[in-house]
Amino acid sequence: MFPHFFTASDGLRLAYYIDDNTDPWANAPTLLMLHAAMGCAERFYAWVPMLSRHYRVLRPDLRGHGNSATPPVDSAFGIDRLMKDTLELMDSLGVASAHVVGNSAGGYIGQNLAMAYPDRVKSLILFGSTPGLRNSQAATWVPRIAKDGIRKFLMDTIADRFVPGTDPRKIEWFVARAAECDPAYIGRFVSHMASQDWSDKLGAIKCPTLLVIPGAETVGSITNYDVMRERIPDVQLIAYEGLPHNIGEAAPERCAEDVLAFLRWRFGQPSPPLHVAQPH
Repeated sequence: MFPHFFTASDGLRLAYYIDDNTDPWANAPTLLMLHAAMGCAERFYAWVPMLSRHYRVLRPDLRGHGNSATPPVDSAFGIDRLMKDTLELMDSLGVASAHVVGNSAGGYIGQNLAMAYPDRVKSLILFGSTPGLRNSQAATWVPRIAKDGIRKFLMDTIADRFVPGTDPRKIEWFVARAAECDPAYIGRFVSHMASQDWSDKLGAIKCPTLLVIPGAETVGSITNYDVMRERIPDVQLIAYEGLPHNIGEAAPERCAEDVLAFLRWRFGQPSPPLHVAQPH
């Protein structure tokens, strides 16, 4: 599928995808999917067939990622700008509110949207996404990426992302797509996220929230998720035991199934339940 494009308020050209295989008469809700740092919307390729049958799936490429343009080095950057991009995209498509799925850094945007713009977020579904990266080793990535480049950095740390025995073709695709990002911009992106910690604000997330955590988390400590379980008022937690950080790539079908199960439980959609034969 080819991307669509829109122009953000600061003039940057940003890409997005829409996948909608719902019944034409259903007026299906929008499911907004936000990818991780050094990622792109295409990383959700294995999730989309299941999700797009029941939801209008909207997948942007964050600025500086995928098919979106890289901002100038002197431009303002932060989570506020990433939130603004997301809201401007939603506004351009007439999306008043959406269920938000955030993978890693995409979840940072989702969390902040839910806190600052609660009327725009129907539910929040987080995969491997803590309240910022201040309490992690992410800051140490920046000089390594600057020195060695994204490809070498990822290959040297691939055990932090995938379990042994992962198809090497999958790893090559993952690394090659990430290496298309500008290393200097990724340094800015990661440095900013590594300076952030909004643990004290988590109580402002009022929407139904699903927190899916990697049982063998490799980006920071798994204890970073404890504060989310304690402070988000309406939260359900699932652990994928034995999996490292990149659960979205390691178990995409499982992730999509859990998204659908959570939304069915909390919102009655999709209905009827998947894989259940209906009586004649």
